[in-house]
Amino acid sequence: MSSTFARALSARRSAALLAAVGAAGSLGAGFLFSRDSLGPSERTKRRFYPPSAEYPDLRKHNNCMASNLTPAIYARLCDKATPAGWTLDQCIQTGVDNPGHPFIKTVGMVAGDEESYEVFAELFDPVIEERHNGYNPRTMKHPTDLEARKIKGGHFDERYVLSSRVRTGRSIRGLSLPPACTRAERREVEKVTAEALNGLTGELAGKYYRLSEMTDKEQEQLIEDHFLFDKPVSPLLTAAGMARDWPDARGIWHNHEKTFLVWINEEDHTRVISMEKGGNMKRVFERFCRGLKEVERLILERGWEFMWNERLGYILTCPSNLGTGLRAGVHIKLPLLSKDHRLSKILENLRLQKRGTGGVDTAATGNIFDISNLDRLGKSEVELVQLVIDGVNYLIDCERRLERGQDIRIPAPVGQSRG
Repeated sequence: MSSTFARALSARRSAALLAAVGAAGSLGAGFLFSRDSLGPSERTKRRFYPPSAEYPDLRKHNNCMASNLTPAIYARLCDKATPAGWTLDQCIQTGVDNPGHPFIKTVGMVAGDEESYEVFAELFDPVIEERHNGYNPRTMKHPTDLEARKIKGGHFDERYVLSSRVRTGRSIRGLSLPPACTRAERREVEKVTAEALNGLTGELAGKYYRLSEMTDKEQEQLIEDHFLFDKPVSPLLTAAGMARDWPDARGIWHNHEKTFLVWINEEDHTRVISMEKGGNMKRVFERFCRGLKEVERLILERGWEFMWNERLGYILTCPSNLGTGLRAGVHIKLPLLSKDHRLSKILENLRLQKRGTGGVDTAATGNIFDISNLDRLGKSEVELVQLVIDGVNYLIDCERRLERGQDIRIPAPVGQSRG
């Protein structure tokens, strides 16, 4: 997972900055260039207590970080830092502060920059393997496939499926991720992304709206319509530092039909979303692929690129979103199946997850659930969307059988990640 480009890019910008400030920047030059000249594992943080005295109490925790962090791993990693200064303790703090739910296992750690996944690989790798259904980042390679024509089916019965949506995240290489970014970096993400999006044409053409310039009423309406993110209130996000300086440099870009949207500086640098009412997942995915390819082209034209490597795919803040970063989901009405005790096992075997009507940490309203793919890494975008299409069709078939008074069965588990 080479970070050569990131360090070179950072050094290039440092040089430009120092040229602008002239001789006054000579003192800063030593700091900036010495920082960039260090390899990821060469930066260390001085400690006044031994690692054993600093090791967190994780005895009551239920998250992937707590399951994989041992005193020995902590001792080996706790004094290391990325070139930007991000430490192991900062990676794990959200998981230390939030033990998790007895029946819901969270990830429990975040990355502060692209290099975090390299410097702290001894912990990140087993966490990734646990979270992503056995995907081994040390030996496997992640596939990417944005050819929507390969999708089979994808037109759901709209008596059950109310809306369809596909989203992903992308991070700008050379800039810190949201838990670690400075105000200047966050504003740079906004500037780079908004300028690129202004180059979209045709059905993708639209406009960028800053949160700081919206009225409360405008924000509330967009949130209610599921177009806009709200200020992070989840302790998992706030403990990771992702709500700092809110709403500075945050916003939403959407096309005129509000079927293609980009969130800027929420949990990730960007979230790219294709959505519409009804059950035409195939059309939603076609728009998603077309728009995402165009956004990446426009970003590249401006001299930037997305964080990516062949083992982890696209790099994002939370290890749960590595790889494709893709979540393909539907709002589906399941009044009978939702009351059946076998639903959780059906979803588990189909590699699907269930959320409330409003998404994560919300309750279901009117027996309407948000159903989406559980995995992100080890399978391509096409494979994951096809998995959702096949799985949702199975859920609809179960609901119909229950309506007719017939029995349902638990399907065989789908295959593990491959690489």
